[in-house]
Amino acid sequence: MDIALEQPARARLITGEEREISVPATLRYASTDPLAVHIDFPGEVSLDGHGATWIFARSLLEAGLRGPAGDGDVHIWPCGPERTVVELHSPYGMALLQFDTCALNRFLLRTYAVVATGEEDLGAVVERGLTSLFGSV
Repeated sequence: MDIALEQPARARLITGEEREISVPATLRYASTDPLAVHIDFPGEVSLDGHGATWIFARSLLEAGLRGPAGDGDVHIWPCGPERTVVELHSPYGMALLQFDTCALNRFLLRTYAVVATGEEDLGAVVERGLTSLFGSV
C-alpha cells in the first residue's frame, strides 16, 4: 500500500541583511520513494513565481538534526537546541533557512512509522528509476 505524508512547516529565510522572513513550506514523504524527503515552497516565495521542491535523502535530514551534514546542493545542521538550518544551493544562488527542530524531528519520526530504516524496498525504486530513464526499451 502506498502511503504519503505531508506536514506544513514554517521556515525562516535568513537574508543577507541578517533579517528573518517567514516562509511557508510543506514537508513530504512517500512510501513509493522511501529514501527521499521533499520540501515544497509555494510560488510566492520563489524567484520565478513557480513553486519549488527540494528532494534529498531522508538519511541527510536525520544526520543534519544531530550535526553538520551534506555536500552538494543541500546542507543541514543544528543551530542551538530549537532550530535546524537547511542551506539550499542552486544555479541562481543560495538560501539559508531555519526550521523548528521539533517539527523536523516529528516529520522524520512519522516517515519511520511508514517505512523503517533498513526496510526500504530498493528494488521497486530502482525499477521505477530505470523505467523513467529508458522507458520500455
